[in-house]
Amino acid sequence: MKPMQFEVSDTEEFLVSHSGLALVGALIQRGDLASRVNAVDAGHRREPAVSHADVVSSMVGLLCLAKPDFTRIQEFQDDEFFLRSLGLTTIPSEATLRQRLDELGSTECGLIAMEEAVAIVARHAPLVSACLGNFVALDVDVTAFDNSDTKKEGVSRTYQKVDGYAPIFAYVGEEGYLVDCELREGRQHSQRGTPEFLRRAIKQAKRVLGGTQRLVVRLDAGFDAETTLRACRLEKVDWIIKRNIRQESPEEWEEIAQAHGEYSQPREGKEVYVGSTWIDREGRGQRVIFEVERRTIDENGQPLLLPDVEIATYWTSLKLAPTEIIDLYRQHATSEQFHSEIKTDLDLERLPSGKFATNALILSLGAMAYNLLRLCGQEALRRDRRLPPAQRMPVRKKGHRRRLRQVIQDLVYMASRLIRHARRLGIRFWSGNRWRVVWKAVYAAFTAA
Repeated sequence: MKPMQFEVSDTEEFLVSHSGLALVGALIQRGDLASRVNAVDAGHRREPAVSHADVVSSMVGLLCLAKPDFTRIQEFQDDEFFLRSLGLTTIPSEATLRQRLDELGSTECGLIAMEEAVAIVARHAPLVSACLGNFVALDVDVTAFDNSDTKKEGVSRTYQKVDGYAPIFAYVGEEGYLVDCELREGRQHSQRGTPEFLRRAIKQAKRVLGGTQRLVVRLDAGFDAETTLRACRLEKVDWIIKRNIRQESPEEWEEIAQAHGEYSQPREGKEVYVGSTWIDREGRGQRVIFEVERRTIDENGQPLLLPDVEIATYWTSLKLAPTEIIDLYRQHATSEQFHSEIKTDLDLERLPSGKFATNALILSLGAMAYNLLRLCGQEALRRDRRLPPAQRMPVRKKGHRRRLRQVIQDLVYMASRLIRHARRLGIRFWSGNRWRVVWKAVYAAFTAA
């Protein structure tokens, strides 16, 4: 079959392929990022030709387009929409972007970016979804960033047996808003520096919640330490922390389970004991939830020569039933999806700089981009429910959270035409675009007084 022959030509009209930057820029400009970043002393002259705010906002814009490389700024040197939508005075060159971020990496700019990322969520996010009743989860976890075959500062062997970084993240709510992050060298143990990070993350999460809901911290066995529990007690929050049974005897736990646990038999050859007990730690009694599974026949019906015993225990301050606490902890696995969105959807796994401090700053700016896109997705879902059925998003399964990749594809990379009229700028969408109605609704929400 002969392919369709299109006539190809050029136009002087200003066409935009990334209209969603208007949504991002509306949120950024409602905060104090520009004024706070411009006040940072980076050893530069007081009034540089390209301001700190222009550099930082440009990098956030690139990250929202999933283009973290410095070289990608060249694509937007003559892009008036990129300039106006992000509230820039000047678009920095590649060299300026790289060099200025190197300078800002050794300042408090990363902390400012993280604080502003949380402030944007606190200002614009609807009620944060609870994991159970009035409990809102704060999920803290480390993930490996694979930066193999590079000579970047801080890259070393991670727990995943790859060379890279091992940053730590803290997410609040079922939506997974990012309230804190910290870049770490790959070889750094997950517990090192975590109590201080945890206390900071809890304070940031409380800013988002506004004191209306209770916070429960969820951590895996890598954070099983008394200093972690002490940090939770000092900040007056609840916790569920998987225990590291270390040198504890499996036989002893089987005896405890049979004596104090509730028995069930999901299938032939599998016995489950679930219950709670108390263990003294540092002179204080702590509640421990346990789940002991004993298998004599595997899932394929094959009898086992020796019983297979699997033990899971959890520290907790909650007074809920053991099965509810175990279910709450299992939901902690959702944070792996949030890690995936940062690493793949934002393409931030292989950080662009060779300097550790610069990469730490870019990770903080990535946290801001993550929250901006998350807010766009959640606001789109909220506004979509209020629209007539014929005008809603063309999505079969909406769910309660939209993945960042979907937000970028559907709302950020929307084609439009830039219109100049009466000294004003506007954008015009094709009337057949099914996403335009919800896009306009989200933009109206972000720009409302």
